[in-house]
Amino acid sequence: MTSKGMASSSNLRIQGDENLQSMLLGTVMRKIKSRTWKKQRYFKLQEDCMTIWYKSKKTGNSHSTFSVGDVEAVREGHQSEVLQSIAEEFPPDRCFTLVFRGRRGNLDLVADSPEEAKTWIQGMRKLIENLENMGQREKLDQWICDWFKKADKNNDGRMNFKEVRDLLKMMNVDMNEHHALHLFQMADKSQSGTLEDDEFVLFYKMLTQREDVLRLFQEFSGDGQKLSLLELVEFVREEQLQCEQSRQHALLLIDRYEPSDTAKKLHAMTIDGFLMYLSSPEGSIFNPRHQGLYQDMRQPLSHYVISSSHNTYLIEDQLRGQSSVEGYIRALKRGCRCVEVDCWDGPSGEPIVYHGHTLTSKIFFKDVILVLSNYAFKVSEYPVILSIENHCSVEQQRVMAHHLNSILGDMLLKTTVDGKIPSRLPSPEELKGKVLVKGKKIGSLEECVNGPGEEHVGEVSDEDEAADIDDDSTRRKAKKPSQQLSKELSDCVVYCKSVHFSSFKHARTHSKLYEISSFTESKARKHIKESGAEFVQHNTRQLTRVYPSGMRTDSSNYNPQDMWNVGCQIVALNFQTAGMEMDLNDGLFSQNCRCGYVLKPKFLRGWERFDPENPRGLEGYMPLRLSIQIISGQQLPKVNIKEGSIIDPLVRVEIHGVPMDQAKQETKYIDNNGFNPVWYETLQFTVHVPELALVRFVVEDYDKTSKNDFVGQYTLPFMSIQQGYRHIHLLSRDGTSISPASLFVHIRITDLA
Repeated sequence: MTSKGMASSSNLRIQGDENLQSMLLGTVMRKIKSRTWKKQRYFKLQEDCMTIWYKSKKTGNSHSTFSVGDVEAVREGHQSEVLQSIAEEFPPDRCFTLVFRGRRGNLDLVADSPEEAKTWIQGMRKLIENLENMGQREKLDQWICDWFKKADKNNDGRMNFKEVRDLLKMMNVDMNEHHALHLFQMADKSQSGTLEDDEFVLFYKMLTQREDVLRLFQEFSGDGQKLSLLELVEFVREEQLQCEQSRQHALLLIDRYEPSDTAKKLHAMTIDGFLMYLSSPEGSIFNPRHQGLYQDMRQPLSHYVISSSHNTYLIEDQLRGQSSVEGYIRALKRGCRCVEVDCWDGPSGEPIVYHGHTLTSKIFFKDVILVLSNYAFKVSEYPVILSIENHCSVEQQRVMAHHLNSILGDMLLKTTVDGKIPSRLPSPEELKGKVLVKGKKIGSLEECVNGPGEEHVGEVSDEDEAADIDDDSTRRKAKKPSQQLSKELSDCVVYCKSVHFSSFKHARTHSKLYEISSFTESKARKHIKESGAEFVQHNTRQLTRVYPSGMRTDSSNYNPQDMWNVGCQIVALNFQTAGMEMDLNDGLFSQNCRCGYVLKPKFLRGWERFDPENPRGLEGYMPLRLSIQIISGQQLPKVNIKEGSIIDPLVRVEIHGVPMDQAKQETKYIDNNGFNPVWYETLQFTVHVPELALVRFVVEDYDKTSKNDFVGQYTLPFMSIQQGYRHIHLLSRDGTSISPASLFVHIRITDLA
């Protein structure tokens, strides 16, 4: 493939597409940050059809770029709070929003004409679609093309040795000059002193040759050139432990990943095909069978762990951060199924949402419900729980009930599934497409089913989160004040009636299955420590919500694993805050079609006694040994922007589960090599309750004088691990892909004899 050929696939995409051709010429648009910040910027699609370049209209050299791959969606019209704020100034057909992956803020733009806006909206959508449909080989070609462009500083379509040396630094490779020159001369077949066309591709292939994979390939290959069908079957069966229909599976792998037609005809696999297979989703550590919806969704709600967000409206901290409907959109797009609204009386009779008694900004309740109606079921069709923290007057509560009914319509669950008094909670399957309101309720569900009451206002105990701050910090016990509740809002609550928790003994004899109690993290931990087995039993029948301590004003998170260990379903986290806790949440919910519901293990659903502090008493208790050989890393990104700095990577493996399973081990660090570090180090763990364990792989840049820098991570459920030789495709701090950064490992799980 030539350097011209590298761009040919993108050229093909441009030909015949007027939108992309216009984007290549560039357009001046307004970038909008607020009602007062509106500045002109020149936007242009780069030749690679993968990068958008933009700069200020004023003279000067500063410019910015972003990758098409970073853009998750394009919204037309006034579909962001910023664009809604300037709606009177600019019509919707000139406005659009680029929504980025992860926690990066939106880019709000206004074109000079509806035609220009349409060009960019349709063009960006086409580019995103092209990228999603790109095959593995095309992605690799694109990757090579990108590096060539970065290295070819003078844009003459060829690279001299100085440019090659600069390229190696950019690629995180610390190679001595002699070896670099040797590679350069081997690739320079024309002996012109520069690399061009196929010579650069050859140089790149020599540079990226995977000695670790070649070694493995030659171990199973009789002639060292190819794997015959029998040899591939042996590898799949003996190493990958995929014994079912291993011959058909091997034939499928050849058909899917082998680039050579000659080898395909011989039913054989070359080293190129072997590497393509190992780098594919089938060669990933995550079991593809767990990616789809594989769990029983017909069990009671209390039998599932539910992806849950705390103070969903905040996209920053809890004291002076910004409130935004974007918080709801981001959470719902990540598969979150329980969102929270903190409601207060607002101007002109309209309830508002914000973190009460703080300087956080405010949004209208009705705007949150509008977002819910648009985004609730885009990623998952299973029910969304709207957890209402109600501080409104009776008048504004009636307005809240009106908005819930008029905006959500049939989405809002208003009565029991079959119109009868329930003997158990309904299942996610029965509640598909429904929004359940969690909040206070006047009287009981039984009374509502048997016939509506007469009263229009009722009195309920007031126990909001603010009251729990006292319990966390000063331990002050105050009598809970009562609160007036409108019948209209009360009627919106069916299966999630908020009640105060007294004790497990009281709940066993008095609580109804549709009642739900909320605990601060410290209260939940206290119950886990003092009566873990009782907590497990409570959670088989009723829903429990846990939320962060009021002291976490920086929006930090607690470790959700402790709460999942006793079967708490709604373990609410600050989704806006990246870190280990959200990695665990993302890891747990990466299975089962990312639908936001994960079925709890059998021992957390039945009457069997289980105490996470002492799992040895569990029926069928059988601990496992997890053996992980960390073989190598590939193209780990630079974390330090200092010129010439190259990372010293190490890998840490963490087990999160019941207390007995909590463990971490790490490899030694490799000096100055982020490009292709090799470890061949084996880490071993004992896992007592595999059904509750999560495994987190973390790559860090070792620093002997200060805290190590984070490079990437990947977290998955222990039960979703594929054994054998596997690649781990690393994610950023935000949980987005940092392709092609990966680890290559060998995994074995055995019974602990």
